[in-house]
Parts: sequence; C-alpha cells; structure tokens
Amino acid sequence: MAFPNSLFLFILFSFLSLLPLTTQSQLSPDYYQKSCPNFHNTIQRVTADKQLSSPTTAAAILRVFFHDCIVNGCDASILIASNAFNKSELDADTNLSLAGDAFDLIVRAKTAVELECPGVVSCSDILAVSARDLVVMVGGPYYNVLMGRKDSKVSDPSKVEDNIPKTSMSMNKLLSLFSSKGFSTEEMVALVGAHTIGFSHCKEFANRIFNFSKTSEYDPAYNPSFAKGLRTLCANYTIAPEMSAFNDVFTPGKFDNMYYKNLKRGLGLLQSDHAMLLDKRSRPFVDLFAANQTAFFYSFARSMEKLSVYEIKTEKDGEVRRRCDQFNTLQN
Repeated sequence: MAFPNSLFLFILFSFLSLLPLTTQSQLSPDYYQKSCPNFHNTIQRVTADKQLSSPTTAAAILRVFFHDCIVNGCDASILIASNAFNKSELDADTNLSLAGDAFDLIVRAKTAVELECPGVVSCSDILAVSARDLVVMVGGPYYNVLMGRKDSKVSDPSKVEDNIPKTSMSMNKLLSLFSSKGFSTEEMVALVGAHTIGFSHCKEFANRIFNFSKTSEYDPAYNPSFAKGLRTLCANYTIAPEMSAFNDVFTPGKFDNMYYKNLKRGLGLLQSDHAMLLDKRSRPFVDLFAANQTAFFYSFARSMEKLSVYEIKTEKDGEVRRRCDQFNTLQN
C-alpha cells in the first residue's frame, strides 16, 4: 500500500527533526539572552576599563584569540595553565611571548560574569566577544559573534607548532596552512591585517636587521631609515629579549589599513609581511586593502566571523569552565 505524499513528507520531516544539529546551528547571537541577559554589557564594561588602563590589550587579545582558534578550534584551550601533571598550549615556544594583558582581561571578565551568572558563560565565548569588542573600541569594524561555544577539555602543546603561522614561513607554506583550515588567500591577508595594532619582539625580525648578508647589514627590502631605526632600537635585544617594535609605526594603536600602506613603503616589520607583498597570489589583496579601508574592514569582519566558529566544541565534547585557566576536572 502506497503512502499518500502528505503522510510521507510528515514522516520524513519528523525523522529529520530528530537528527543532531550541526555545530554552527547550535550557536546564536542571543544565546545568553535569558540565561545571562547582562553578558554583553558586562564584557563591554570590563574590556573598556582594561583597554583604557593598558592600551596594548586589544592587540594582545586578538593574538591570543587567533592562537586559540587556529590550532584546534575556538575552545579556550590557550587559556589553560600547566599543572604538575600536564603541560598546556601555553608551554609551546610560539606561545611563550603572548602578552599577559590578554589573560588578565579574561580573568577579570570571567570573574564579573560569574558574579552575575554562575556556571553559564564559557571562557571561549568571553574570548571571542572580547576580541570583537576591542577591535571596535580601537577603530575597527563591528562583526557578528555567534555564541554557545563550550570550553575544551584538552590543551596539548604538541599540537601548536605545526598549526601556527611563523614569521619565517614562505608564502607557499603560509597559504598551505591557511588553506588546510578552509581559509582563502584573501581571508589570510585580511586576518594578517590585525598587525595594524600591536608590536613584535626584536627576535622575530633580528635576522633582517643584523648581518643580513655579505653585502648588506639589513634586508634591502626595508626602507633604509626604518632599518637604521630598528637596528638602534633592537641593539641589545639578546640581553633584553622584551625589546619590541610597533607593527605599524604610524598609527600603532588604531585599527586601520595603514599596515598595508606601510608594506608598500618598505615598512613591513616581519619577513612574512614582505613575502605577502611580493607574492603574486597575495599582492592583489595587499594593494586592494592599502587603497580601500572599507574593503579591508569588510573582508576582515567576514574572516573573523568565519574564524570564530572554526572547530568549536559543544556540549558533548566541551564544558563551561568555572575558571578559565583550569579544567573543571583535574587532568592527569
């Protein structure tokens, strides 16, 4: 006996409704509307206070957010501190230079949120929203942040080094790394535009300003005056490893497109910056973003929205940590 079409469709949709939702469909911009209605106001207040007292916080939180998401998804695994039983992602060499202001902000934000809504808001959501709010605070574009992430139960330092872009990488390796995670060349160039704020330690570019070659003390791709200034600034970097230079020498505290303009003037600080300018695959986007800040902001916002939902954790494989630097259950 054949089923009537209407009955068949009813059974089909009933069956589909029982299937698990995709990870991204479980997220929502209004996730905490009922469970923690003052969440956004609390985060905005805490981030504003921290940024005003420590102006490098915006750059610091962006870097921590990127290092968290790009390794194994946006799951706050970067926030876990080591203990007597386990090392965490923070122990990976590339993460040792992450600025303390970012972690201080997360502690403040988590504390404030827990006082209002105990056990409700994940550290990964706090990190994602704080990064967005600080981008906006220093002049960058607003973008949507979906919420409902859960915090990871794992923080493995062995997963870090092969998943983090290095300043010494060739453009082939950089493009391959981003492509393996689903990001296009345009999206990579846009995300690197976060270098428009913040600084880099001298050791990251020392090979370009000291003993570069037999014919030149510094990389001739640098503007000569810029190179000489960097050599003076970083002269004692081996003794004082905290020595650093702004990624954008003109507007280091403002989120704008000056970073791309600087690349074309020989003012790109890092080797990977210069490689992005030279490569025919990335150069068109450098040119576009240098000429058109609106285009950069649009691409950056869309790329951050995409990054912020990369391999997130949900109820079955995550938790809402009581403290952002500790798993709820001791790992051993």
